[in-house]
Amino acid sequence: MPIRRLALTTAAILLAATGLATARPDTRTMDCQQLRQLIQSRHAVVLTTGPNTYDRYVRQFGIECDWPEVPMSAYVPTRDGHCPVYRCDQPIGDLPD
Repeated sequence: MPIRRLALTTAAILLAATGLATARPDTRTMDCQQLRQLIQSRHAVVLTTGPNTYDRYVRQFGIECDWPEVPMSAYVPTRDGHCPVYRCDQPIGDLPD
């Protein structure tokens, strides 16, 4: 009986993890306007951007990034091309002369 309970628990954990991965919005299924509205409404959201890629995207003007990161420009694939968005990243400091 304990082995069966362990197997059921393991299966439940795997199903929960799979469900979380599929619940993440995919940028490729939205147009740019929909994507930007989603980010604005949630302030920060983790988005799938490809078959095996995802990242966290944020509003341009907000406090969603941890210091010293700031919202930096990025582009993600959407149904209608590539959409400009922002993700938290460290700004480039002074470049050597």
